[in-house]
Amino acid sequence: MAGSRTRTVARVVGLGAGIAGLGALAASYIYDDDQHTKRQFIRVAAAESLNVRPTRALPTREEQLKSLGSEPFDVLVIGGGATGAGCALDAVSRGLKTALVEMEDFSSGTSSRSTKLIHGGVRYLQKAILGLDLEQYKMVKEALHERANLLDIAPHLSYPLPIMLPVYKWWQLPYFWAGIKMYDFVAGSKCLKSSYAISKERALELFPMLKKDKLVGAIVYYDGQHNDARMNLSIALTATRLGATIANHTRVLSLLREKDENGKERLCGARVKDELTGKEITIKAKCIVNATGPFTDSIRKMDNQVVKEICAPSMGVHITLPDYYSPEQMGLLDPNTSDGRVIFFLPWEGRTIAGTTDTPCSVTHSPAPTEDDIQFILREVKNYLNPDVEVRRGDVLSAWAGIRPLVQDPNKTDTQSIARNHIVHVSESGLVTIAGGKWTTYRSMASEAIDAAVKACDLSCVHQESQTDGLLLEGGHTWTPTMFIRLVQDFGLESEVARHLAHTYGDRAFSVAKLASLTGQRWPIVGRRLHSAFPYIDAEVRYACREYAASAVDVIGRRLRLAFLNTQAAGEALPTIVSIMAEEYKWSEAEKKRQYEAAVKYLQQEMGQNVNRASREKIPINLTKSEISEYVKRFNSLDTDKKGYISLNDLRASLKREGEKLGFELQQDVLKESETDTHRRIEFQDYVQARGQDVPGETLHEILKEIDLNLNGQVEFDEYLQMMAAIKVGSISHSRFAQLAEMAAEDQRNKISVDRSGGGL
Repeated sequence: MAGSRTRTVARVVGLGAGIAGLGALAASYIYDDDQHTKRQFIRVAAAESLNVRPTRALPTREEQLKSLGSEPFDVLVIGGGATGAGCALDAVSRGLKTALVEMEDFSSGTSSRSTKLIHGGVRYLQKAILGLDLEQYKMVKEALHERANLLDIAPHLSYPLPIMLPVYKWWQLPYFWAGIKMYDFVAGSKCLKSSYAISKERALELFPMLKKDKLVGAIVYYDGQHNDARMNLSIALTATRLGATIANHTRVLSLLREKDENGKERLCGARVKDELTGKEITIKAKCIVNATGPFTDSIRKMDNQVVKEICAPSMGVHITLPDYYSPEQMGLLDPNTSDGRVIFFLPWEGRTIAGTTDTPCSVTHSPAPTEDDIQFILREVKNYLNPDVEVRRGDVLSAWAGIRPLVQDPNKTDTQSIARNHIVHVSESGLVTIAGGKWTTYRSMASEAIDAAVKACDLSCVHQESQTDGLLLEGGHTWTPTMFIRLVQDFGLESEVARHLAHTYGDRAFSVAKLASLTGQRWPIVGRRLHSAFPYIDAEVRYACREYAASAVDVIGRRLRLAFLNTQAAGEALPTIVSIMAEEYKWSEAEKKRQYEAAVKYLQQEMGQNVNRASREKIPINLTKSEISEYVKRFNSLDTDKKGYISLNDLRASLKREGEKLGFELQQDVLKESETDTHRRIEFQDYVQARGQDVPGETLHEILKEIDLNLNGQVEFDEYLQMMAAIKVGSISHSRFAQLAEMAAEDQRNKISVDRSGGGL
């Protein structure tokens, strides 16, 4: 008891010291902040001239590659993540001839695997105040400015999100309230919305699934949220609209050198390889910017093999859960996890995401989540939810890992204590490296990097100052919150689909809608969904090809967010996506197969399907006799030939039976509506045929793989029991295979024998 009182007093004393520290930090920063405001006014005024909606059409990827090999550039940016794209946009908007290359897809690395927040860093502010750390304070203030700017320049992609901080001890309420109010105070005029404290009753009203026991109240504050991969792509597209040459799937093989007038070796370009064709290209450039995130040191070693490494990679894992885990418009912050790191629990794109972990790791192109990370997040989530909400392993729809390119501080040993500040370094040969930082501050990082590039390489540009503060991004120029209504009225799209297009593509949504196929229905008129549970439509795949998507993985991972939202749905939509891309790119059957298999591998390894499978295999088969008896019937209803296993042909036959049954019922409904509506009857016959006979082989394989643990292309009875046991304990919350078996068994029970029906007369 005495120890508890001592800790309480210490925290209150710390709070008082923090408030005093904030005053000291603010006083020391006020002059610099005033100068920043003056510079900001000048930059915004200059940027207004660039804020006319660009009319330049997007060059094809082939045209971009031709330009890389035939034109000299002022700046070559290596890396197509948020910071690299930001560097390209900053450089081209200053009037510099700019190129950018990315070895995979834009945002394929860390920038598409974030927590989806645009934030200043609440915990960094706490460290800054309690430690009287001016640098941390400046970093938070800069991030809060960038947060507001990002919401302004991409209004269709970003928005304020209220985040709840539940409080379970009385003394924490004033402590957390004061800390969050400091966050608002530092943001100043850039504060999104004012934070506030609420009672226990109000907290449960806003977040009904919150744990009630010992809840005192809550604090609600605001940060920003966005579609990170789309935001990244929008930055890159804005750069190329303004004249930059950009190319994804283009790997840097080596850096080129030449001697200057003083005999000193300087970088003068790079040798790159188009990964799609194998063709090598020489790019000539006066300055090279290294913005490769976790791969920073690999590019630095191309410049100097003995250079000291500066990055300390750390892996963060997130999981996606169904929407019922959180309210539609309220996030949750857990500031006291068992490992000392905060956990966010946020609504996003109609689902709930939770994360993140923090584990030192090695750099890899294909980071994968681990079962330990997933279980850690689920345990932490469970601590804050009402016991009535069963947190099930099977509710994990997707899981992914991202590598943070943290800057190594030799005086600190754990990655949790490494601040996400950044460094800009210029090597003796002129390589400009920008490393560290975080998503929110990509623009200011890019600005600083190009400042260094202009100085180090003596570049001549139209604007010496950065022009990107206030510069609208692709899709944001004429977007309005009600723009989706025009899409509904002008094109006949579903409202949900129209909202999605407007909030994803902004004022470019009309270009997407023009590519939409007719549905053949009375409503919606156009826009065939790729999956019934998501508002993504066929036109987006075609438009993605015009935005440099070169593979099925590019589409399901970055252009659409299906892989991050639900790997099963992504797998189901994959055959259609591959077929549409094959039409656009004239792929052969062999290439279609390769694309499909690569995407399946991506879902399995990088999006959590393999760990989901492994977790199921560990579940003991603990079923009652009556349950086993029922499952025997279901299994036998599919294994009609009594082979002892279920094959693809068995699945195809079952789907055909269900299709014929469903088609007959639907036709009867239509005939009741109109006896003469022959056209509608033909449509349903087509549907029955598609459902029962022309089910894509890829879909059947996906269903089979859900349960085929030994991967032999057959499902034995023990594998089936393993799945049903996993469903029973919540390790699997949904299964197409289990549903198929249940329907087949039900169909068998409903059949009437010939003798009981009077000989069929």
